[in-house]
Amino acid sequence: MSQQDQTPSEQIPAAEETLIEFPTDFPIKVMGETHDDFTSEITRTIQAHLPEFDTHLIEIRGSSNGKYLSLTCLVYVTSKPQLDEIYRSLTSHPMVKVVL
Repeated sequence: MSQQDQTPSEQIPAAEETLIEFPTDFPIKVMGETHDDFTSEITRTIQAHLPEFDTHLIEIRGSSNGKYLSLTCLVYVTSKPQLDEIYRSLTSHPMVKVVL
């Protein structure tokens, strides 16, 4: 059955399609230059969307030359829009270089 054959309530807009099943624990990797406040800034940014975010679920790695820091944050999200908002907040943060 194609989307054209479905009733409007059965159609899913292309922007809402996802292979991720929610709710789920989802790892987000955040990279930026090494700075004393990097981890706390990223934690604050995530907690704006997920106040219960557990900071013990952050894996921290430094680059071999020490210039960059990588945080892998395991977040519990309940929907794609919620995950998208977290990504938008992180990618717009001035200390962040890359979010995966």
